Amino acid sequence: MTESFMTIIEGGSGEVLIKKSRFIATVYPVSTEEEAIYFIDDLKKKFWDASHNCYAYIIGTEKPILRCSDDGEPSKTAGRPMLDVLLHHELTNLVIVVTRYFGGTLLGTGGLVKAYQSAAIEGLNNCIIIKKILGNKIQITTDYNMIGKIQYYLNQDHITILSSEYTDIVQLTILVPPTQQDYCTKKIAELTNNSATLMMNGYVYFTNLNSEVILF
Repeated sequence: MTESFMTIIEGGSGEVLIKKSRFIATVYPVSTEEEAIYFIDDLKKKFWDASHNCYAYIIGTEKPILRCSDDGEPSKTAGRPMLDVLLHHELTNLVIVVTRYFGGTLLGTGGLVKAYQSAAIEGLNNCIIIKKILGNKIQITTDYNMIGKIQYYLNQDHITILSSEYTDIVQLTILVPPTQQDYCTKKIAELTNNSATLMMNGYVYFTNLNSEVILF
């Protein structure tokens, strides 16, 4: 599994007007190619009277699916420039459709490339871009004598604490990236003289947004 990647958690839209042609960008998060195609078809129905509905999408991380379409515009003047914007921002798991309403003035190939890229950037500017991080959910069970040392270490190493439960014992659930996992478990064992119990609960992706941890 990829340790981290950039994507969007919330879509957005943006518009640019160039020589009376309207370029409307609509961006949406997707996790499969089927979702991307469904979204594109839906936008084509919504903007059925447009001159063009060009698109680009990237799905996956290790061997991503990359697709784009000029939808009748001259070859490589719309879909590919939009895809290049997504690649430049190192984004994945999203689709972008740029709808054009022709304003009566031809822009030329260079003008079209710039227009579609500008629209794509405007659309992304109105999205919430996040970094998804892979983490192992680990439950730590310990007593009150050891919890201060553990919490101090977790804060120093910027390890996310998902939850804390205090009864006759203390249970913390933390999220540890794979690169930190071995050191983290060894450090906790060292701090508690092997008295703490650690339970691995599997990998999830998470992000920190506005001081809130969101799991995926």
